Amino acid sequence: MVIDKERYINVCPAKLPLLIKIVLKQTLKKHSMNEKREECGVVGVYSKLGKNVTPLIYKSLFALQHRGQDAAGMAIYSGERIVERKGLGLVESIFKKEDLELGGTIGVGHTRYPTIGGFSEADVQPTVYDGIAVVHNGHIANYEKLKAELEKGGYKFMSTVDSEPIVYYLHKEKDLENAVKTIMENAEGSFCDVGIYHDKLIAFRDQRGMRPLVWGENKDFIMFASESVALDVNNVEHKGDIHGGELLVVEDARLRRDQVKEAEPHYCMFEYVYFSRPDSVINGRSVMLVRRLLGEELAKEAPVEVDVVIPVPDTSRTAAMAYAKTINVEYDEGLMKNRYVGRTFIMPTQEKRREAVKLKLNPVREIVEGKRVVLIDDSIVRGTTMREIVGLVRGAGATEVHVRITSPPIKAPCFYGVDMPTFKELIANNKTVEETGKYLGADSLAYLSLEGLKKAIGIPVCDACLTGKYHTEYVRKLAEGSK
Repeated sequence: MVIDKERYINVCPAKLPLLIKIVLKQTLKKHSMNEKREECGVVGVYSKLGKNVTPLIYKSLFALQHRGQDAAGMAIYSGERIVERKGLGLVESIFKKEDLELGGTIGVGHTRYPTIGGFSEADVQPTVYDGIAVVHNGHIANYEKLKAELEKGGYKFMSTVDSEPIVYYLHKEKDLENAVKTIMENAEGSFCDVGIYHDKLIAFRDQRGMRPLVWGENKDFIMFASESVALDVNNVEHKGDIHGGELLVVEDARLRRDQVKEAEPHYCMFEYVYFSRPDSVINGRSVMLVRRLLGEELAKEAPVEVDVVIPVPDTSRTAAMAYAKTINVEYDEGLMKNRYVGRTFIMPTQEKRREAVKLKLNPVREIVEGKRVVLIDDSIVRGTTMREIVGLVRGAGATEVHVRITSPPIKAPCFYGVDMPTFKELIANNKTVEETGKYLGADSLAYLSLEGLKKAIGIPVCDACLTGKYHTEYVRKLAEGSK
């Protein structure tokens, strides 16, 4: 197999001005964020009938854009070589019409936000090496250890992304199953990976299955993706999930499954609370249904006498509707979101972030003025954004502003793929619920209990960020050293 030597990096698409790209890269290098950030999205497509898979990859990346807006890329196997197309920015600004005409029967794609190290053009996935291309979602906590071991074996690292050691392990071990087993036994953290392995499409997931990975099939294609919406947009029937510790291989138009390591389910609760699209089905559970149940449980645990229930857009809408219905109070859209304003974490100072919140959200005075309001949101991290929102609603004439959160307090950082602040920066790690409510300027504050969260999700979840109880030894040491 021949690898395309001209690695296509679109570092300055027309729709993303150079100045914005420079600010974005500098900000990401500093790793400065105001709140939690989305995770990566991955997709893989295999054509059983020899059709071009590139259009399916492209549409899937649009469907998964919410999981990462910093960069995107695809790798397409034509039968002779792997060709890459990748760049910084949003999907629509990266790929050109001619990119969609690449002929290939196997392909993988990625939308990215960074979790490891810096962020440069070299860090945009897929990672390609000697007939292997991998896209990755998750976070390998012992990345530096794996990197050091592989460098001793002669591998030269060209980026800081977690997919690079994965690719080298797949290359180092000549037997695919042994290679994946080695990865599962040595890489600590969370990972789900989709790849082109010479003339095969492969996918595997860590034993705990923290990051989601589904699969689907129709008469033409077999697909793997982070969420079922990527299958829906391509009219590929959703067949189910790739299990924790499982390897799936598509070869000669047939799918085979191998349980490499025994599954130990600890699904990320944030996928249901915040990250995944509500129209997705992951781990056998409808995200929309779970969010409805979260709202119902929250209403049972923390009702409040108000005149109107308002969601903080966009992810808390479903929960807010359920909360309002359960307490028999009017639901309304009292905050309008400007979708053309960048994320507030990019702003360099707190004052600038406050200005950004005002640009992004605007209260509807006719809905909140003279009313007792309860704001429903999915989580509070630092609390700075919610404090500004409470101030906006109160400034628009609300007589009372109560806050209800559809997850428990976040007390610990995540080392499994969700970028959140340190112990010291997490407001719930430093203040009681009552103190946090006062900081927000709210008349009252209540979170959903851990028991209520688990009941609503209905499957085993990772709750390390809520309890500080991590599942793996290396991560426990990292957490202890970061306090």
